[in-house]
Amino acid sequence: MLEKFVSRENFESYEDFYNNFKIKVPENFNFAYDVVDEIASQTPDKVAIVWCNDQGEEATFTFGELKRQSNKAANFFKSLGIKKGDPVTLILKRRYEFWFCLLALHKLGAICIPSTHMMKTKDLVYRNNAADIKMVVCVDEPDVIQHVEEAAEKSPTLKLKAMLNGDREGWYNFNEELEKNSENFERLMGEEATENDDISLLYFTSGTTGMPKMVRHDFKYPLGHIVTAKYWHNVQKDGLHFTVADTGWAKAVWGKIYGQWIAGSAVFVYDYDKFNPSELLNVIVKYGVTTFCAPPTIYRFFIKEDLTQYNLSQLKYCTIAGEPLNPEVYNRFLEMTGIKLMEIYGQTELTVTIGTFPWMEPKPGSMGKPAPGYDIDLIDEEGNPCEVGEKGQIIVRTDRNTPIGMFGGYYRDELKTKKAWDKGIYYTGDMAWRDEDGYYWFVGRADDVIKSSGYRIGPFEVESALMEHPAVLECAVTAVPHPDRGQIVKASVILAKNYQPSDVLKVELQDHVKRVTAPYKYPRLIDFVQELPKTISGKIRRVEIREDDKASGQ
Repeated sequence: MLEKFVSRENFESYEDFYNNFKIKVPENFNFAYDVVDEIASQTPDKVAIVWCNDQGEEATFTFGELKRQSNKAANFFKSLGIKKGDPVTLILKRRYEFWFCLLALHKLGAICIPSTHMMKTKDLVYRNNAADIKMVVCVDEPDVIQHVEEAAEKSPTLKLKAMLNGDREGWYNFNEELEKNSENFERLMGEEATENDDISLLYFTSGTTGMPKMVRHDFKYPLGHIVTAKYWHNVQKDGLHFTVADTGWAKAVWGKIYGQWIAGSAVFVYDYDKFNPSELLNVIVKYGVTTFCAPPTIYRFFIKEDLTQYNLSQLKYCTIAGEPLNPEVYNRFLEMTGIKLMEIYGQTELTVTIGTFPWMEPKPGSMGKPAPGYDIDLIDEEGNPCEVGEKGQIIVRTDRNTPIGMFGGYYRDELKTKKAWDKGIYYTGDMAWRDEDGYYWFVGRADDVIKSSGYRIGPFEVESALMEHPAVLECAVTAVPHPDRGQIVKASVILAKNYQPSDVLKVELQDHVKRVTAPYKYPRLIDFVQELPKTISGKIRRVEIREDDKASGQ
């Protein structure tokens, strides 16, 4: 399947890859028809999904089965009047029905809006009305049902509701309806057919500031994730790839469907409610996961486990994303497993933008080098290109080329689109610096950078230093206003097991940061906390810490 969409599959070096990798985009490409149904017609028994949950249930789905189930779902949606361009929200956690629905909506040309089950009524009301959502399909959980129903009362366009395996007045039982519908569905043609630039996905970005923006992706978007799966995840043909992500955020389509299937790998889905590192490691071993991707938090817990108790011999490649990687996590995991964690940088608006690819030696803590198709630069506050070692904002230059998989703008918000992407430049809002070898190093969000006594301090560099101390499980570094210094560094710290908060430990952590990084970067304030405020997608909301500090007079 891969050879249909790329000019070359194998490369000799990073430079060869960056300069010569090209994606071939078919006319009117539709992933559901042109990948899933095509594989189903050639090798119907090829495994697509291996699924299990924390209750001991298991299921395996072949491409033939996916074709049949997505056809049934497409017929069900169509019978309700869902058509090309209609927005449909999916709140399905890690249930396998998510894949049936997503493919069905692609077949119809409808707009799929994957969403998290953690949203409250006000979150749903905002999303329903911002996108004129017509239908919601969700899990059969009381809290989710309640929030959807309460939001529906304030959402004029939301007329249709379906839940998994549940019977309730005003709702369709999705699984029962699925069985009523035919497993045959002909590709839509004429005005109903999808075109490459039509909207296929909308993601509400859970930003660290402000209301969520609607990121618009078109039907070419899945092809952008060939780089994600083949050259970052390094998935194995007929292997089993496991990306830890809820279907409600964009990382799920980065790692649980598009690129993996194009590259010939099955995907593994573990449906659980509460993260337990030992249970996660056990399923990796039991099901023979060959490639694995998770956010730093997962690996931070893994390195606290005795990994010698788990037979990870089948695990060939591990990647990390979601937030920057602390070098301490990289080094400990390598010591324990012999596996190098390969980091990348990307956004919901983009695909893999900067990455550590198979031909490259990773530098712990570095994002790597630009991905093919992405013309990357760093600029200072005046818009001038940065020199080696100089901190600046990451930008994507699109005057000569727009990468396949890059978003088409913020839906219904030309002002925000123009602010972020104007005159051939997309401003990521993220700060980094570049070393003499061309590797990029993350500093922080532009509005998170701390300016203290004339110094510019990136939160991540202080967090990385703190993470090297065995007492620190997780931390967030923010700025606190100061009358003389402008701002000072504050660290909110979650302690590891067997450590207790104390003034002695505060001084120990401060001295540790002074030793491992520049002395001026040490946190003058340290708060020991039980948890850190995070976005729905798991990113630390430093803005919330700053707001709480302001309210408390810090």
